[in-house]
Amino acid sequence: MKDEEVKKIVREGYAKIAKQETPCCASSSTPCCDQTSSEGISKRIGYSEEEIGAVPEGANLGLGCGNPVALASLKQGETVLDLGSGAGFDCFLAANRVGKTGKVIGVDMTPEMITKARKNAKKGNYTNVEFRQGEIEKMPVDDSSVDIIISNCVINLSPDKKAVFKEAFRVLKPGGRLMISDMVLLKQLPDFVKNSIEAYIGCVGGAIMKNAYLDAVKTAGFRDVKVIDETIYPLEDITNNSTVQAIIKKTGITARKLKDLSDSVASIKLYGQKPKTTDKA
Repeated sequence: MKDEEVKKIVREGYAKIAKQETPCCASSSTPCCDQTSSEGISKRIGYSEEEIGAVPEGANLGLGCGNPVALASLKQGETVLDLGSGAGFDCFLAANRVGKTGKVIGVDMTPEMITKARKNAKKGNYTNVEFRQGEIEKMPVDDSSVDIIISNCVINLSPDKKAVFKEAFRVLKPGGRLMISDMVLLKQLPDFVKNSIEAYIGCVGGAIMKNAYLDAVKTAGFRDVKVIDETIYPLEDITNNSTVQAIIKKTGITARKLKDLSDSVASIKLYGQKPKTTDKA
């Protein structure tokens, strides 16, 4: 698929989620979700009950694969940028950490998500959060203007991940940090999965090999790049995912081929830092 086609498909898929009155995972056709509640998914990937209850209703859509805010070590007064901010879940958690003297910017390319996030911000009276519509490959954010970038299972959806990390490097202040949760591959997926629209929207088809992902971060200029945590998705979790079930039904994949997918996909939490001005290149 061409880059613009991929973006169109992803945008349309997440627009449908934003328009739903029910939680993300109440629909069997929802990307990135299994048949449990959004709260249940959030607990499983690292959010506490306190965090889940601290945001406006409707902000948590259960779309993530980790909790980048928990590992970000946010400080009062910092400026945070969330790539692919959705309905604002991580933005609101970050806003609680940085306080009234801090600022959180959420960027998302889906207009329906931006509208939903802004309504949630108004509902929760978040005056230190703003949402901007734009693509993460070309962020509507000034150079060297943010202290930390967070992202949750979004960069894997981009057809140009190198551009995303170059942009991330551009907008971070010298010494700024990158803390993201994302999906990567530990071994190549078969073509019938990589070429599946359902798999792409479902955060699988767009994932790349772990080494290639880390190389893209380092090539952009980040230092001290490291994987803080890594969780392999077991076969039963993959096959229970509604997106994968749709692929199985559509392709008629055999049990043997399905077993080959075991241990192919991992969720990682990744850290990187933009060098300070005194650092040598």
